[in-house]
Amino acid sequence: MRKFYSSLLLSFTFLYASAQQTNTKTPDTSAITKRIFKLGEVNINGKKNGHSNTITSSQIESFNKLDVSHALNILPGVNLASVGARNESVVLIRGFDLRQVPVFIDGIPIYVPYDGYVDLARFTTFDVSQINVAKGFSSVTYGANTMGGAINIISRKPEKLFEIDARTGWLSTKGHRLNLNAGFNFGKFYLQGSASQLKQKGYPLSGDYTAKQYEDGGIRDNAFREDSKYTLKFGFTPSANNEYAISYVNQQGEKGNPPYVGNDPLQKARFWQWPYWNKESLYFISNTGITSNSFLKTRLFYDKFSNLLSAFDDNSYTTQKKPSSFQSLYKDDTFGGSVEYGNNISAQHELKASVHLKTDRHKENNVGEPVRKFRDYTVSTSIEDTYSLTEKLSLLPGISLNLRHSMQAQNYNSTTKEITDLPANENYALNAQLGAVYQLSTISRLNVSVARKSRFATIKDRYSYRMGAAIPNPDLKSETATHYETGYSAIYNSKLELEANLFYSKISDAIQQVNNVQPNIYQLQNTGEAEFYGSELSARYTVVKDLQIAAQHSYLHRSNISNKAIKFTDVPEHKIMVSANYQCLNYASIQANCEYNSSRYSTSYGTKSGEFAVANIGTHIKIYKSVSLEGGINNILDKNYTISEGFPEAGRNYFVSLAFNNL
Repeated sequence: MRKFYSSLLLSFTFLYASAQQTNTKTPDTSAITKRIFKLGEVNINGKKNGHSNTITSSQIESFNKLDVSHALNILPGVNLASVGARNESVVLIRGFDLRQVPVFIDGIPIYVPYDGYVDLARFTTFDVSQINVAKGFSSVTYGANTMGGAINIISRKPEKLFEIDARTGWLSTKGHRLNLNAGFNFGKFYLQGSASQLKQKGYPLSGDYTAKQYEDGGIRDNAFREDSKYTLKFGFTPSANNEYAISYVNQQGEKGNPPYVGNDPLQKARFWQWPYWNKESLYFISNTGITSNSFLKTRLFYDKFSNLLSAFDDNSYTTQKKPSSFQSLYKDDTFGGSVEYGNNISAQHELKASVHLKTDRHKENNVGEPVRKFRDYTVSTSIEDTYSLTEKLSLLPGISLNLRHSMQAQNYNSTTKEITDLPANENYALNAQLGAVYQLSTISRLNVSVARKSRFATIKDRYSYRMGAAIPNPDLKSETATHYETGYSAIYNSKLELEANLFYSKISDAIQQVNNVQPNIYQLQNTGEAEFYGSELSARYTVVKDLQIAAQHSYLHRSNISNKAIKFTDVPEHKIMVSANYQCLNYASIQANCEYNSSRYSTSYGTKSGEFAVANIGTHIKIYKSVSLEGGINNILDKNYTISEGFPEAGRNYFVSLAFNNL
């Protein structure tokens, strides 16, 4: 904790020195956050998203979060994690990973069909209006696999006739950011587009880093990245209750994988690069008012993903002669849709029913080998209601039935050079939940909920041989979690916003590794039992008109009931974050923040990543009308730390951006 307090003191010393100026009128910083694409929202009627579940675009810019994973880390109950062996940036929500908490854009599922994951570092934040996070108790209208909740990234929608938001910036991580958002609103028609690029050649390691094999310090080796994104949305709103929009997203990325430089003798350095990591999404969303009390909402989508993983012999990244070297190609696509019907059947009932269909196709092969094909489809039907029992008390029941069916699965035998079919399989899962919201007073509310949620085994879970270390298990069933939660939220004197949550989750039939099913060979089976419990407390306080401070504490304990020797990874028991934002002289703002994480396990057999605290500061200065200058320092104290053991994070680094917007 000493690291946290020293970092906190330094970051707020900067802020205090700036706050000695005379307070004046606070500039309007909310303009960007209003441009939310409402068709992309997925909510439970009667359950409001508070500041502990929502990230706005103004927060993203204020904290200088360039990708979705780092933006999500702002929230309590959310932990940033790194899949170091693959250089993937992910988050865990109350201990549940991205297979169990799927990611959506405007309600459209975007996770990779093969393993259910998605590398959130590839998703930049430059065109995001808001990110909503549901923890445990989430709307059944999301569809299947929301065992631990859901993450919904919401795009922008223009409000004015013409609006533009652009930034160009220099990063001391040997890179730059470029982004442009432009929108046109002609009344019944609107058009929103964006183009962006985030590029770095590497990042500086802390001055306290000790040189090791494959990394001598300075700029982190093989840590390059380049991510470009283009989006276009066209919408039509013929009347207040009718809206139709079609969107296109094109992402093109490439990255390196910094080698392991830790102290675990069981871990080995990998010399991997991804020459391309590309994704395209095309989707249509509509809302049609049937009557004044009912609507029909549709979502249709097609999403495709492809990447190439190149594994090299050594850190020269030039030769591929060893048995461990290869060129692996993935080519996936997903298509499907949903229909949602809503009806306010009375003053007390707001009913929603939906049907979802999703078809996933995965193709893989190493260069020189034939392509193996896999195909699943998933169907989900659900009903959700908001029942106002009294003026103060609302009940929120929901139920869904999900089906996952395997249509094709193939295996390649490298000895015989033959492709054979693997057994098909099918799995059903019933989800049910009930929440209650009670308005204690005009300023406070209490909510309680219980939810039984499930996740189907992925294609990789059921069919992967794990490079010869495992045997497939096509008959894997869904794993389930039962969540219990109580929460309290209030606003006191229009200055203090407070949110507190207590939760307990019991996981059953968890998919876990069972060793020596055959000699030295393991298999994934539904043998796991576990429990997660914890608390979240967050507060925001307006000290004076132009100075706002915020603080949060997240506590999470995870217990592996079925096998205590297997550790849960990637989440610390304690996470503390404190921040402050000061507006000065109507043309500038300063934001300082500090984050502390206790230690966490990086491997299931007990390797740990130590505790750390980092402090950051940033400023925004209006130069002239719509032109602003932004800059800041991340990791002010140049701490040497990891969030995955053996993969050091960036030391002290800087950024400067020039921004233009007429919002």
